Amino acid sequence: MKKNLFQVAAFYKFSSLSNLEDLQQSFYNFLDGHKVKGTVLLAEEGINGTVAGSLKAIAAFKVYLGKQDLLSSSDFKLSLSKKEPFPRLKVKIKNEIVSIGNELANPQELVGEYVDPKDWNDLITQDDVLLIDTRNIYEYSIGSFHNSIQPETTNFREFPDWVEQLERSGISKDQKIAMFCTGGIRCEKASSFMKAKGFGSVQHLKGGILSYLENIDESESLWEGECFVFDDRVALNHQLQIGSFDMCHGCRMPITKDDQLSIKYQRGISCPNCFDQKTPEQKKRYADRQKQIDLAKERNQNHLGSKVKE
Repeated sequence: MKKNLFQVAAFYKFSSLSNLEDLQQSFYNFLDGHKVKGTVLLAEEGINGTVAGSLKAIAAFKVYLGKQDLLSSSDFKLSLSKKEPFPRLKVKIKNEIVSIGNELANPQELVGEYVDPKDWNDLITQDDVLLIDTRNIYEYSIGSFHNSIQPETTNFREFPDWVEQLERSGISKDQKIAMFCTGGIRCEKASSFMKAKGFGSVQHLKGGILSYLENIDESESLWEGECFVFDDRVALNHQLQIGSFDMCHGCRMPITKDDQLSIKYQRGISCPNCFDQKTPEQKKRYADRQKQIDLAKERNQNHLGSKVKE
């Protein structure tokens, strides 16, 4: 194994937590001590995060999660990266580990039916199934399952409003629904909300897209495009390797090589998606930030710092 190869772990677990500040300090100390970077979110409802480090460090972190009774083996997914995906370590306390902003969504009390990746193709090819991509529009835009629909949300907190629109459209509460997201966590909340609203047949992809790509051979796959991820890799292909997209650090949107040829693309500042929305003051601030990042890289340092506890 090459020395500069990083292992990335995406994980979550819904579990009633207390003493969040003590947990925050414990996680921060452990991860910092093992030189692991990334983001961990803690809330009274559980834990969610994506971190990266050496193979040895991530293996130790998995054991640590188990000792904290916060390890869900099926929701602890690994991939590899040749570059460091995160600039620093953040351990945050939040109201929710994935924000839907509606108390009806409570996966610890009510959740949809899990579908194993090996059974997913059979489900979503049924004519009477409504296939919902619960991710945001910019994630959907670079890849999704064939014939899926996306609620045109730019934030997961908009999902409950979309469901209410679906109800007003006259959809039957007996409609068969299949939903999916990147790693499974948003579907836990989304399926819980729809079940609480009275929808009877709600199923979701266990482990999300990442688990599907890991377990289903590309020759049999119904996935089209790449999968957006929330780190510097931007997107993964079917082999869970870094895909063809980059990211605009002005608006955080995925961008193609053609986007980077546009006169509206300025590295670290803007892209065709956000150029016209950015003020001159914002563009100057982003340009100054990019200059500092480049200078830090020349000195082999990390501009943002390696550790943050918030």
